[in-house]
Amino acid sequence: MGLIGKIVGGTIGFALGGPLGAIAGAVFGHAFDSPPGQQIEPRYTEPLSSVEESQLAFFVGTFSMLAKLAAADGTVKTEEIKTVESFAINDLGLSAQSRSIAFNIFRTALDSPARFEDFAHQFYERFYNQPQMIEMMIDILLRVGVADGSLHASEEAMIIDAVGIFNFDQNRYNQLKFRYVGVSDQAYHVLGLSSEDSIDTIK
Repeated sequence: MGLIGKIVGGTIGFALGGPLGAIAGAVFGHAFDSPPGQQIEPRYTEPLSSVEESQLAFFVGTFSMLAKLAAADGTVKTEEIKTVESFAINDLGLSAQSRSIAFNIFRTALDSPARFEDFAHQFYERFYNQPQMIEMMIDILLRVGVADGSLHASEEAMIIDAVGIFNFDQNRYNQLKFRYVGVSDQAYHVLGLSSEDSIDTIK
């Protein structure tokens, strides 16, 4: 049984703690909401395994950070929502039920007093030794950041914070950024150089 299926089936005993735990608790406390007369009662069984808790941390952390990023410029735009949904479907392969819960996490994080940096720190504590997870997170942050046609300064500042928190390579970040943001000095930036550097330095 998948993680979401297991939780909806009744096992919602997890111990993430911190801001991710607060979001998970708020969301999964309402995971069984339904119209009157159709209420599903959760059956408490065994707690989540360590692997399942890591999956939950990724799930909650990802959509919480994306929510904070989408709201960074003051308005969550339709294009940003569509990009998040595309990521959920095409990158993560989430079912309709899982997508519904993911957007519940997204909405809950929007109203959370926790900061983007709080979610990022806890995410990194869990996935610091999984570089593919870290790079995926930076990539989708960039995709959502440029979804409305430009990367606003407030959005890029937030992504740069994530790059620092994740100890992510700056040159690799530039390479990812240039997939989505056109820069006249792109070749120099990819190499970690400036157009003003000497020929010897460039060589």
